[in-house]
Amino acid sequence: DGAIINWLSADDVATVAPIVKQFGDDKEIVARIFVAPSTDADTVRAFGRFAISAYLNVPVYAQFHEWLGRSEALGEMWSQWQAGDRKAATAAIPDRVIDELIVHGSPEACREHIARYVANGVDTPALAILPFPGIDQRQAMRDLAPR
Repeated sequence: DGAIINWLSADDVATVAPIVKQFGDDKEIVARIFVAPSTDADTVRAFGRFAISAYLNVPVYAQFHEWLGRSEALGEMWSQWQAGDRKAATAAIPDRVIDELIVHGSPEACREHIARYVANGVDTPALAILPFPGIDQRQAMRDLAPR
């Protein structure tokens, strides 16, 4: 038993992990981590804006990110979404939020970022390798495996 966490940063794990572990140190924390082993930050961020706007406007995710302290960073997105302006909502997502929630960069940089999730309390990283052109999923799995 334990918890599966989703759509959070490596730093957010330090907030969430103690809540899970208060029910026992043996409680496993699995994190679904979105990963784009690509150095094309513009493409990653464009996809990230689309994915984040689709997920983090769902009430339970919005409340979770409010609780995590992202109200200032995501407030404009939420306001625009509620007003029905999806394009403005998507555009309002700051790069830094995307960079926190989607691991991207060279495979080495991604491995280092994933290791921060583990250092902050994740027992089992469950990587969701994003389907970008030119990324071979199997090779990406090999490249992202711990060394």
